[in-house]
Amino acid sequence: MPVPGALIVIEGIDGAGKSTQAKALIRRLRSKGRPAVYFREPSRGKWGRELKRKAKQAGSLTPEQELDLFLKDRRENVDKNLKPALAAGKVVVLDRYYFSTIAYQGAKGLDRARIKRLNEAFAPKPDLVFILDLGAGEGLARISGRRRKDVLFERASYLVKVRRIFRSFKGRRFVHIDARQSRREIARRIFEPTLEILGKKSK
Repeated sequence: MPVPGALIVIEGIDGAGKSTQAKALIRRLRSKGRPAVYFREPSRGKWGRELKRKAKQAGSLTPEQELDLFLKDRRENVDKNLKPALAAGKVVVLDRYYFSTIAYQGAKGLDRARIKRLNEAFAPKPDLVFILDLGAGEGLARISGRRRKDVLFERASYLVKVRRIFRSFKGRRFVHIDARQSRREIARRIFEPTLEILGKKSK
C-alpha cells in the first residue's frame, strides 16, 4: 500500500523562522526516506509574482485586491503543486498558507470568517499547522538586514495585530511554538509531531 500524502504548514509573522524550519524539516524527512517537497506562498507562479511586485509599492493594493491576488495564487499553487504532490503520496511542507491570509488581511479589517470560507472551498486542509510565535519587534529586528523588505507587511503595529490573530488559531491541527527557542529545539518540536502524524496516516 502506498503511504498517503500529508500537508504540513509552517506559519508565523515575518522573521519568525518559517523558511529555515520548513527547509530543515524537508531535510530530516528525506533523511528518513520520506518523499517530501517544499513549496511557499506567495508562489513563483503568475499571481505570486504579481503579488511580490505589488508588495514593493506601498498603497498600490486595497485589502480586497490583495485578497483576490492571494486567492488566485493559491488556486494555482493548489492545482499545479499541492494536489499532485499529495496524490503521489508525498509529504508537502508549505511555507505559509491561507492562515497567513486570514491573519494578514484580517489585521487590515477584512472578515476573517469569510476569508476562511473562500479558502476552504478549494484548498486542501493541512494535517498539521505549526505556528512560530514571535513578538513583532523581535521579528522586525531579525529581518532588518534583508535587502528587500515587503512594505505592505512589515510595520510593527500591524504585525502586533497579525500575531494576535495567529495566536487565536486553536484545535488539534495547530501547534504553537515559541520562536525564541534555539533552531534545534524548534526543529525537534516540529519533526516529532510530523513523524507521529505520518505514522498514523500509514496505518
